[in-house]
Amino acid sequence: MDELITKHSEIMKKYDPNGRVKLFVDEWGIWCDVEEGTNPGFLYQQNSMRDAIIAAINLNIFNLHSDVVGMANIAQAVNVLQSVVLTDGEQMVKTPTFYVFKMFKPHHDTTLISSEISNISTGNSQNEISALSCSVTESEDGIFATISNCSLSDDITLTINQGEIAFAQIISAQSASSYNDFGEDEKVTLKDYADFKRNGDSTEIIIPRCSVVSVRFQ
Repeated sequence: MDELITKHSEIMKKYDPNGRVKLFVDEWGIWCDVEEGTNPGFLYQQNSMRDAIIAAINLNIFNLHSDVVGMANIAQAVNVLQSVVLTDGEQMVKTPTFYVFKMFKPHHDTTLISSEISNISTGNSQNEISALSCSVTESEDGIFATISNCSLSDDITLTINQGEIAFAQIISAQSASSYNDFGEDEKVTLKDYADFKRNGDSTEIIIPRCSVVSVRFQ
């Protein structure tokens, strides 16, 4: 997604240097096999912690390209592909992707500010990617950051050189395949998070494996 937006942005800025035209990402998200026993044409699939990570990475990408991206729509909202909610009659399940959207709400109507993150790689030699993704915005309420760690094995201690953390929240699970289901307690949800500490002029915060963390600075 980052490569697609970057290359399209380069072309757009060449022919539209004043940025009159914005880029719309009409559909984004993960497409997996449908759930067994469901109509293949309805594209119904379960939504796990893996999908929460994917949502966080994409939303951070859209934030980082907010000078060009004017709109981005997840495909789809209910019962199809990477849904925000799943329904069965009168029952409804909030998916892990739902909680990522809820976590990212403070980014709305804010100003992107420059941020840099020293990253590590995860995955195998054929498919290495950056473990961390991050975006930071500022508003009247202060500075807000969202950070995801897509490593399935390594917690990462992040040293933040500017700003003291007021509070943090986390979305995590025992495994990438954990999901919320009908009639059961939620396995993936949004919780307050306190695994950070002040260390001189900086703050250290642990970003657990397979998690999404948000931070509000004082």
